[in-house]
Amino acid sequence: MTVHITRHGDASDGGTDAVGGRLSRVDGPAKITGAARYAVEQHLQGLAYAVLVESTIAAGKVQSIDATEARAAPGVLLVLTPDNAMPLKTASDWFGNTPPDVPYCPLARDIIFSGQHVAAVVAETFEQAVAAAALVKVAYDETPAIVDLNDPKAGDGIPIDAMTKEWGDASAAFTAAPVRICSAYTTPREYQVPMEPHGLIAAWQGDRLTVWEPSQWLDGMARTYAEWFAIPFENVRLVAPYVGGGFGSKALALSHGAIAASAAKMLGRPVKLVMTRPQTFTGYGGRASTRQTLALGADAEGRIQSIVHRGVNETSMDGMWVEPLGSTTAIMYAAPNFSSRQNVVRVNTVTPGAMRAPGENPSAFGIESAIDELAYEVGIDPLEIRLRNYAEQDPHTRKAWSTRQLREAFAAGAERFGWSKRTAAPRSMRDGNHLVGWGVAAGTYPVRRAYGEAMVRILADGSVEVESSSIDMGQGTYTILAQTAAETLGVPVEQVSVKLGDSHFARAGVTGGSRLAGVMTGAVFKAAGQALDELIGLALSDPRSPFETLQANTLSVRGGRIASPRGEGPELSIAELMSKLGRDSIEAKGDTMPANSTLEERYKNYTTIAMALPHTEGDYSRYSWCAHFVEVRVDEDFGTVRVSRVVSAMDCGRLYNPKLAESQWKGGIIMGIGQALLEEGIVDRRHGRIVNNNLGDYLVPTNADIPDIEVISVGIPDLHSSALGGKGAGEVGIVGVAPAIANAVFHATGKRVRDLPITLEKLI
Repeated sequence: MTVHITRHGDASDGGTDAVGGRLSRVDGPAKITGAARYAVEQHLQGLAYAVLVESTIAAGKVQSIDATEARAAPGVLLVLTPDNAMPLKTASDWFGNTPPDVPYCPLARDIIFSGQHVAAVVAETFEQAVAAAALVKVAYDETPAIVDLNDPKAGDGIPIDAMTKEWGDASAAFTAAPVRICSAYTTPREYQVPMEPHGLIAAWQGDRLTVWEPSQWLDGMARTYAEWFAIPFENVRLVAPYVGGGFGSKALALSHGAIAASAAKMLGRPVKLVMTRPQTFTGYGGRASTRQTLALGADAEGRIQSIVHRGVNETSMDGMWVEPLGSTTAIMYAAPNFSSRQNVVRVNTVTPGAMRAPGENPSAFGIESAIDELAYEVGIDPLEIRLRNYAEQDPHTRKAWSTRQLREAFAAGAERFGWSKRTAAPRSMRDGNHLVGWGVAAGTYPVRRAYGEAMVRILADGSVEVESSSIDMGQGTYTILAQTAAETLGVPVEQVSVKLGDSHFARAGVTGGSRLAGVMTGAVFKAAGQALDELIGLALSDPRSPFETLQANTLSVRGGRIASPRGEGPELSIAELMSKLGRDSIEAKGDTMPANSTLEERYKNYTTIAMALPHTEGDYSRYSWCAHFVEVRVDEDFGTVRVSRVVSAMDCGRLYNPKLAESQWKGGIIMGIGQALLEEGIVDRRHGRIVNNNLGDYLVPTNADIPDIEVISVGIPDLHSSALGGKGAGEVGIVGVAPAIANAVFHATGKRVRDLPITLEKLI
């Protein structure tokens, strides 16, 4: 997909061209006018439609599938069941680990969660497929299910040794501490519910597969499709011109994709499959439910002596998902004695998955609630106790922070919020019948680094193309890459067009873990620099160039025009110079891989996460940071909670585009408000079924729920984290919001809610 840029400003009215400028999203006009065509909106000749049939039990076996009526229904082309599905190979995981040499069937005989795919109907029209799917009769042999963490059959779970972090003697230090608190904190299942549901169109030409599918990782998903169908990686093309939100849910090829691609292969025609909203709740796992216990021991001045943390999260019967609950706990505060351990419990659910800030988000709810409780226990201001326990280095690795502007975030946020006007006692602030509460919490997210590549072309007319298989799901990739190329090449940003969302472009890794901006601006910076070097080299050395006689060793390029830095000699536009040189284009591919990387290493980097750089690699520990200050108003009669004010100060290093970064932060904060007050996957304990699997019953924040949100950047460039000094901005905004709200609710009401979401029945 190519996005062309409409001019919003220039250097004279705010410098929007350059990295760091506040250029509006260049894909915005296409989206608001309806010109943007999403993956499943492609129009293909002979398109057929697939509809899934899902299990209605959570545990057991499929005894039989009677598809006789469905096959005879009007327009039906194929009914897929485990008995007639084409054989596929098991694909490697996202680390690239060698898979077992066993067949893979995306349709289940053994049922391990309600909503599992058991059959699919393909018909000439969507309506015919829906009608026929209702005629498929499935008989089950049902067995008792383990519905959630609280099920008596669940047990204590499986210890995850990799999650164990210990130093000092935390147990003894806790016992000896003069001040001790110990509490349990829980979070429910949460779901990404992006506006655009999961779906795809699959089409074959011989042994070549093209898939139009919303994706956060085109190359990784292409690898999975290639392995499923045992075809070369180069034979698979993933196309995602626009992505309507993902929040972690669209990074992997899933079983519904295998079903659609199989049906297309079997029928010899393209097949479209789009999940219904309820199906998205079980087609991919949201955030796992969690339970964690935190024991904090401190001296009388509130200085932490010991942290003992125990966590557990749910996973599925056949998969493994670890929600790293000690991730924030281990680094947020200086603790001389620390112990964190974690188990996972198998329940009858779809395998949970990544949802915005996995691990750090629920981890922060525990530690940021617990330290607030400690503040009240010792009678210290909740902001002061955080500063008193400030970690000057990474407590776990003992490495220096690359940058940590958290102290500055606390100061800036507190000043803007007016924290000094807070009265300490719970229930001491009110406005009429509203109890007013102020809460604070901190958040963090690691700087996840990887490698990427980009192609940059200078064309004969002086315009520039940027090309990469990275994607834009609303976070602004088109825009920041255009700004990077414009600044590096010295051309106006409206002369740059950006092509993204096609796995046949230059390679890119997963758009997740807040890594894309740092990786891809670095790749574009390098590619554009190489293209510029070649252009200037030709201008200085080619006999056809008017600069060849200057005997200069460099030239300057500004505003798309080339001249000597000293002002002597000619001045030409890039288009004029390209014409004189007789060149149609100059292109360069830049990547951030090590120079001696092999082709195998490059393939592994872009199609797995195995080569991602640890955030504690080398001499530094790299994180983004934030501090949230929240005001809530609780109706004293009804117990309803509304967030009335938010001020958040963020340390994300250098901002490539402050307008877009602020939008990302606000989006994360809004999701945090939903997490704190609204969101909860409710399980029917009789059948292990999610009962609020729609946007009418699974509550997410709307405009009416959200107050004015003020965000402040306190970051400084961090060149240990990325080539241009930025740190991740997309996920850190949600981390710490829920505990800040819970802490504000306690200040307002005197009631500590440790079980999300905070609902009126927990306050009355």
